[in-house]
Amino acid sequence: MKEKLRAWLSEEYSGMESFLETEERPYISRAEEKRSEHIWEERLLHSPETQIAVQRGRKHWKTINHIFAAFGYAVFILAVLYAVAHLPRFGTDNPLADTVAKRYIESGLEETGATNIVAGMILDYRAFDTLGESFVLFTALLCSMMLLRIDSKNMRPDKEDYYTVRLDRYFDTSQDSILRKIGLLTVPVILVFGIYILLNGHLSPGGGFSGGAILGSGLIILSSALGFEAADRFFTARRLNLLSFAALGFYALSKCYVFFIGANGIHNPIPKGIPGAILSGGLILPLNIAVGLVVACTMYGFYSLFRRGNIGSG
Repeated sequence: MKEKLRAWLSEEYSGMESFLETEERPYISRAEEKRSEHIWEERLLHSPETQIAVQRGRKHWKTINHIFAAFGYAVFILAVLYAVAHLPRFGTDNPLADTVAKRYIESGLEETGATNIVAGMILDYRAFDTLGESFVLFTALLCSMMLLRIDSKNMRPDKEDYYTVRLDRYFDTSQDSILRKIGLLTVPVILVFGIYILLNGHLSPGGGFSGGAILGSGLIILSSALGFEAADRFFTARRLNLLSFAALGFYALSKCYVFFIGANGIHNPIPKGIPGAILSGGLILPLNIAVGLVVACTMYGFYSLFRRGNIGSG
């Protein structure tokens, strides 16, 4: 391709090639020949003809991309309009939706062992959907850490004075005696209530998302009451990420195992327990705990990042 480009764009280079191929040419070392080739290549690459050709190629590719994008948008819009046109009319019976809801209500307790139908639905029938939602939270936390975390490796020189002068003491709220005392009094109650909501999600309203949100709020209040340094000694970025990863890994492996044995007609050895007991619902209780840990770590991680642009030292 380079040879064709040289011959097409530069007659002078072609003349030089013919001169070098003659028998009467003087002796030219290999290094000098490579050097001359490199000089001519640089001239060709920066010549007006080459730049015009490159601009034409970019323009053609841009036009092709626009055409494919418009075609993709048109197909997507038509597919959505076709699906919407075939939806059941408002107020009419929908046998498919009624069948699914009827299955949840009539067979949910027997098939999941959870008295809370919502928990049985999102952590048994639609467990993969809940796993995707948890991964969205984990991914959002990782992306925020990469963009906002400030440490010795990515600190910018123009911001060095700001982070040197305004230390944690500038942002620390633990010096407020009212906030500190009220926080230390209310945090144990908030954490206990969050654990209760988390552990009883398969028995009563609650579950991983609501219990994890309460636990995350308790951790935020605890960090504000005790101070950043005390909180960062335990809630470091590495620990939060490892805890979230372990919870998501347990969730994924356990549900993959259950769906594998169910798809192959193998008996599920995990007991569902007595409905209404704390150890009922099969895997719903540990899955609620896993989801709650992910939610709590995500909430506290966001607070730590937006608090000062950092999340612990680890």
